[in-house]
Amino acid sequence: MQELAYIEIMLQSLKKKIGVLDQIISWNEKQKALLEDSMASVESFDETVEAKARLIEQMEQLDSGFEKLFARVKEELAVHKEDHAAEIRNMQECIKEITNKSVEIQTQEARNKDLMTQKFASVRQKAKNVRANSKAVNQYYRNMMQLNYVDPQFMDNKK
Repeated sequence: MQELAYIEIMLQSLKKKIGVLDQIISWNEKQKALLEDSMASVESFDETVEAKARLIEQMEQLDSGFEKLFARVKEELAVHKEDHAAEIRNMQECIKEITNKSVEIQTQEARNKDLMTQKFASVRQKAKNVRANSKAVNQYYRNMMQLNYVDPQFMDNKK
């Protein structure tokens, strides 16, 4: 009887995991929008990274709890497979959905990584342009200062 409660808890854990994966997908979409927006702040991007980190931590806790419960009921499920067929089928469907969402997240992460690489290249190019422009302005300023400069000349004061 206790195994049945464990199986229900495992199903709840899988459903929570699906919910967390949906949240991660949502944050990935927000991250994509921020990366595509040239006016987006670094703070807002950091917020998405931190939110995803919290969700990933939650996923790890759910995984750990699921594994512990599965270790307790593994034998029961193997021995009485036909008694728990409906629960096993539900778990398999949840795991299939989790797998699909995980693949979607990996795709989003790869796309966001490419966008991040492009954004960094753009920022680097802007910084390079600013340095070059600053150097040109400084050179111009130095040249203009020398324009009115008369070299010292030696004059003979003897009559």
